[in-house]
Amino acid sequence: MNNKNGPYRTELLRISKSFGGIAALNNVTLKVRPGEIHALIGENGAGKSTLMKILAGAYLKDSGKILIDGAEVNIRNTHDSRKLGIGIIYQELSLVPALSVAENIFLHQLTRGGVWIRWREIKREAESLIQSLGFSINPSTQVNKLSVAHQQIVEIAKALSEKVSILILDEPSAVLGTHEIKKLMDTLNRLKKSGVAIIYISHHLSEIFQLADRITVLKDGISGEPQIVTETDEDSIIQQMLGRSLDAMYPERNPAAGEEILRAVEISRKGKVEQVSLAVKSGEVLGIAGLVGSGRSETARIIFGADRKDGGELFLSGKRLGLRSPLEAAKAGIGMVPEDRKQQGIILSLPVMHNISLSNLDKITGAFGFIRKQRERNNARDLIRQLSIKTRNENALTFTLSGGNQQKVVLAKWLNKQCSVLIIDEPTRGVDIGAKVEIYHLINELSRKGVAIVVISSETAELMGICDRILIMRKGRITGELSRQDFSEEEILRLAIGV
Repeated sequence: MNNKNGPYRTELLRISKSFGGIAALNNVTLKVRPGEIHALIGENGAGKSTLMKILAGAYLKDSGKILIDGAEVNIRNTHDSRKLGIGIIYQELSLVPALSVAENIFLHQLTRGGVWIRWREIKREAESLIQSLGFSINPSTQVNKLSVAHQQIVEIAKALSEKVSILILDEPSAVLGTHEIKKLMDTLNRLKKSGVAIIYISHHLSEIFQLADRITVLKDGISGEPQIVTETDEDSIIQQMLGRSLDAMYPERNPAAGEEILRAVEISRKGKVEQVSLAVKSGEVLGIAGLVGSGRSETARIIFGADRKDGGELFLSGKRLGLRSPLEAAKAGIGMVPEDRKQQGIILSLPVMHNISLSNLDKITGAFGFIRKQRERNNARDLIRQLSIKTRNENALTFTLSGGNQQKVVLAKWLNKQCSVLIIDEPTRGVDIGAKVEIYHLINELSRKGVAIVVISSETAELMGICDRILIMRKGRITGELSRQDFSEEEILRLAIGV
């Protein structure tokens, strides 16, 4: 269906957009053909999401033209874009948590059959749509009871519930595991064959080189010439994105593991975690791999005291722990960077400085418990500098930062606490390549200082690049352990799927 020299389904020509006098897009051009998967990539803040929000009607362009099938269109709002057959899956989920899966999928079509809502029909269609994506999710389930990965599947089903001729996906795989990503790719290839024009935003170059036909790089709000995937390579794309070569993605590991810091003995939580035992030493980086729903995050939440365990024991430096809350875990010296940083890791409406301070108020308070403002400011500035957090200053509201810099704020919060154990769930989810490298080096530096680190990731290459050992989980149990010399993607996947 993909015609290399055929007409374009959509053309964004010389699009410019500014916010408060700062240019987010400067004469950007992007052209996508029917039956093409066109990757749009660049560092956080390069303008990718802004450009897509203009096409989807969430933002109005300052100048430029938008053409659909050769005709100029005026997209004033999201209603206009939907009428033109444009569907978008945002990086930040746009579901209504209190509504069911079926209600979310057909939110704009609930009364399509007239005055009355045909619940049975809507649930049946929702279930069928989700099954066509290769998943099984009860359409009556309330969305806030689903995992983040399954919420993303509902988001994709919602976009496909309307007949789209242009589909935009902004970091769709960020919360998905290897198995789920494969199903997503199969779906996108089916849509491509049916003539849908797909714009795919991702920080995962390996996905892009498997999936896309052409790539356009955005840097500082300026678009480069589109490149055919088969005629370029990852090194060339990284050079364009960063303006420099990326010699080593992962830092060299010279582990010098010390005494055992954390031990879990047969910890369980009914239906989630089954008799999981693990240990991590000072200066060691322990990875946990597995498919979405394998129990990785649930294990971390038990260790951090966020979820109660039904059985088993936890020990910190040989002493038994009876954690009843994250507060008790933090006081014991355990920190956790959660999978969903926006909901659980930071308070977006607070300044960067206050987010950093939250984990250790004792450090910045004086007599009678009053906060010493200058001490708090200096402490925040030191950590902002140490982690190279790109922010206007320590008083900038956290929601104004890019995803990578928000992740660094969460890390800064726990550095401020000086934990002996740090659990990091999906350390680089939604983070651009440049920020990924900085986070990898930070993890490496923390381990050199003696912190025992547990990293959970859906990216197998990431775990192999930064960890000393990897545990693999499946259905709430540990199915294998690999030392660095035995790392291989095939072996990790084999143990994760139970082959």
